[in-house]
Amino acid sequence: MEWTALGLLLLGVVLAEPVSRALAGAHWPARDPVGALLAWQAVGLAGGLALLGAGIVYGLAPLGPSLPAALRALDAASPARLGPTHVAALVAALLLALRLVGVLVAVTVRTQRARRRHRDLLDVLGTPWPAAPGARVLDHPVPVAYCLPGLRSRLVLSVGVLDALDPAGVRAVLAHERAHLRERHDLVVLPFVAWGATAPFVRGMVCAQIAVAALIEMRADDVAASRCRSSELVGALRTMGGAAPAAALSSFTTALDRRLSRITDPPPPLPRAVRVLVRAAAVALVAAPTASLLLA
Repeated sequence: MEWTALGLLLLGVVLAEPVSRALAGAHWPARDPVGALLAWQAVGLAGGLALLGAGIVYGLAPLGPSLPAALRALDAASPARLGPTHVAALVAALLLALRLVGVLVAVTVRTQRARRRHRDLLDVLGTPWPAAPGARVLDHPVPVAYCLPGLRSRLVLSVGVLDALDPAGVRAVLAHERAHLRERHDLVVLPFVAWGATAPFVRGMVCAQIAVAALIEMRADDVAASRCRSSELVGALRTMGGAAPAAALSSFTTALDRRLSRITDPPPPLPRAVRVLVRAAAVALVAAPTASLLLA
């Protein structure tokens, strides 16, 4: 079991740092955002399982030849059979689990509270727009459009959007935001926000959060582009980007320019065989630590 624990530890460290950095810097995800999002979720889940599993497997190694056997052998006398290093490994795994779960719960609760307050304000300040069921219009001259996800989701447009965009541009913006709501991109990105907050000193975990945020925008762009003309979407996004706050304009404009280039000149999709391979690799990546824990 000690070798299994070492293998799991190495896998977790590799996924959290060099693999995450490499995947964040790769070019192929722009050609298959859905596959890349699956790969990122597999990296996060497998990395968490491996790091937690390493401590548990090593900590319980004296109790049996495999993790299932060690768990069955647990009794009141088990602590006396564990050495100091095994106890330390179990404590480390417990602390890591508490940290991961605690940060995820804290981020989730904080996000839900902020959305609830925001939704309450929108219901007071926003005006329902009959032309788009579920959308609300804010009386503000700056072109702003966004979605507020959740069980009671909201689509939000400012008067500035309706003034600055023609009907086709408005439809393009709505298609983009509806893609976020329909595919629950908020749930996709939330674990990575928590992951990055868990260990902000690990650059690979921070890169994961940034990369996933970019990928969900690419995915929403792809959905919107399939429902309207690319020129309409590009024009709408460029108008919306011009309204970004001055403090955030530099980074926002750089990201927006890349998105606009991708919509105007879409990269060729990955070959079908490669897309299947990416999804199979994601499944295998999660299965590897799971199998190790069951068979350790």
